[in-house]
Amino acid sequence: MNLNSSFGISASGLTAQRLRMDVISSNIANAETTRASIVNGQAVPYRRKMVVLAPNESKFENMLQAQLNGEGSSARGVKVNAIQEDQTPFKPVYNPSHPDADAEGYVYMPNVDLTKEMVDLISASHAYNANVTALNASKAMIMKALEIGR
Repeated sequence: MNLNSSFGISASGLTAQRLRMDVISSNIANAETTRASIVNGQAVPYRRKMVVLAPNESKFENMLQAQLNGEGSSARGVKVNAIQEDQTPFKPVYNPSHPDADAEGYVYMPNVDLTKEMVDLISASHAYNANVTALNASKAMIMKALEIGR
């Protein structure tokens, strides 16, 4: 692996974690949204979204063989595989005065847990910072290598 490929790896990680933070922010912003969409005339609450990440290279054997053959794989780093909706059930809250209440007086609130979202946000933020650190380390190594020629 050369130092230039480390930039691509870190860049893919930065992009993926930034998208993760954006999706988490959307979840937090819609934690009380009871009318995210209308299905068959019924208001449907917002459903929590999750980012699914995967390696760019699907098999370790392929990456190892490429390195052993000296080919080097350009497909390194991480990619966003999908943005999935969390299928956990909505939370029923008794509030008969709410406009979206059903016949029994229950309002179905989004399946967004703010504690879980904050933990995910902190995790994504730390992963983003780790990628920035790796990027800066690669940059520093290249700068030191250029200084050797002086």
